[in-house]
Amino acid sequence: MKKSDLSEFGVEEENFKLKIRRDTGKEAQPHIVNYAPAQTSTPAPQSEPISQAAPAAQAASVPQAESDSGVYITSPMVGTFYTSSSPENPAYVKVGDTVSGDSVVCIIEAMKIMNEIQAEQSGDIAELLVENGQPVEYGQRLFRLS
Repeated sequence: MKKSDLSEFGVEEENFKLKIRRDTGKEAQPHIVNYAPAQTSTPAPQSEPISQAAPAAQAASVPQAESDSGVYITSPMVGTFYTSSSPENPAYVKVGDTVSGDSVVCIIEAMKIMNEIQAEQSGDIAELLVENGQPVEYGQRLFRLS
């Protein structure tokens, strides 16, 4: 912000609003960072927790025929989903594999750091819900366990 001599920056999308102000030294005011969900005209459904509500673009990429039966492994962070540690290595898990709570099921790259994601639950991988290399959001379903 200093390089570009910006004192305020804001971005607003469908479900997200971010505003950043820089102290320019003209007034003694604190640094302010505001984050608030953008106001929507339709209320969120009461049956689903807000942390699991998907933006419209993400919802369009998830198949609507997806079964709600079973247990899901969800993304603990925003990043890029990878099925293996490198393109040459096989996927950590595939449909039909049995996992335990400490089994590594994928990697999520966030800020150039590769984070191994553990199942945290036991079961059989019934469905892979994300493609390799696809960006994922916090709380997004990655795998369905049966």
